[in-house]
Amino acid sequence: MTADDGRTVETGGDAPKSAAGTVPSVDRPIDLAAYDAVVYDLDGTLVELAVDWGAVAESVLEVYAEHAMIPPTDELWGLLEAAGDYGIRDPVEEAIAVHERSGARESVLLPLGGRLIESVEDGRESPPAGVCSLNCEEACRVAVETHGLGDALDPDAIVGRDTVDTHKPDPESVLAAVERLGADPARALFVGDSRRDAVAAKRAGVPFAWAADLIDR
Repeated sequence: MTADDGRTVETGGDAPKSAAGTVPSVDRPIDLAAYDAVVYDLDGTLVELAVDWGAVAESVLEVYAEHAMIPPTDELWGLLEAAGDYGIRDPVEEAIAVHERSGARESVLLPLGGRLIESVEDGRESPPAGVCSLNCEEACRVAVETHGLGDALDPDAIVGRDTVDTHKPDPESVLAAVERLGADPARALFVGDSRRDAVAAKRAGVPFAWAADLIDR
């Protein structure tokens, strides 16, 4: 989607690096070996899910209509966040997850995901890694299996939107992934591609790096 000033803006209400303004990030060059654990965002960082987020929002609006509810917004994540108050959290979650699971099966491996796989195949030493995603956990696991990322990621440290009680930009999901990797937040690194990721990392007290900076290094 394109904003009025010509910037490309991520659908689903999450701003990418170009629209994020000043967000704290670790200094380059980034040495992953300097951290005790690395947590990656999924969509837009390791893989690109084949999801039409506009269609997802329409599916969620249909859930509101089916339950005779007037939606408080037409923005996807706002609809999700309000769903609990409306008593329709589960059907809204499933409406989103249907698209995510399908999109995970049809997803494309991104360069950073490819590098993660190569590091394992080459036998390079690297800190334990996990995932913290705004996508549902099942879709994350589908994407990991689809692209053979399983050997590079701790299966117990794959945290999705529905794994814990809150999701990014709240810090709980980031902290859950870090804890499952056995690391202290200050000694871990969260890698993402959006302002939501950067804010979640800041709130969690976890150093943050833009995915693009790891590709460019």
